[in-house]
Amino acid sequence: MCDQPDAVLMFAAGFGTRMGALTADRPKPLIQVAGRPLIDYALDEVRAHGTSRIVVNLHYKSEMIRSHLAEENILFSEETPDILETGGGLRAALPLLGQGPVFTMNTDAIWSGPNPLSILSQAWRPDKMDALLLCVPCARAEGHEGAGDFLMSEDGRVARGPGAIYSGLQIIRPERVNDIEDSAFSLNLLWDQMMRSDRLYAVSYPGRWCDVGRPEGIAVAEKMLAA
Repeated sequence: MCDQPDAVLMFAAGFGTRMGALTADRPKPLIQVAGRPLIDYALDEVRAHGTSRIVVNLHYKSEMIRSHLAEENILFSEETPDILETGGGLRAALPLLGQGPVFTMNTDAIWSGPNPLSILSQAWRPDKMDALLLCVPCARAEGHEGAGDFLMSEDGRVARGPGAIYSGLQIIRPERVNDIEDSAFSLNLLWDQMMRSDRLYAVSYPGRWCDVGRPEGIAVAEKMLAA
């Protein structure tokens, strides 16, 4: 089994409720930022890193995302009849992702700086990590509300608490999803297990990052891109 990730699951199944009326007629990954759909920015980073296998999970208005990505070499994991959340979505996509650790990536963020997947790959230590989260210091995060998600120790281990913001991108060993009985569940359950066994780590992103989870984040992201 390969210990280096070469597959990515891109989360695109959600309802995008924080976007309000903007997601009434389209899924959040297709909302435009500076004339391009959000998911295209995430795909730019994935392609630039050179990830071989790309899987996109789908639920809300899935046919629109399929149509947009029809010319891409992408596999789709359709969640029906119910949405499965991040953990259930990862488990459902495992047959398409293959063996070994994988990237999982949200599709509602814009990056400015080094390739975020490459930053993770360089810091990944499979002998001591079950997951490695890419986090952003509050000073380099745009469009995000709140005090942060994780406290990071000097060696990179994390604990819950106000501090760095989880960027929505990680490397994770997915085997633990099979220990969860619920069909729909959050990856937070796995992270809590990993924290208890000192196997959850994080690395800080050195560039800038913008959360486009709310309508006001669009203008913030466009300003960041223009700069």
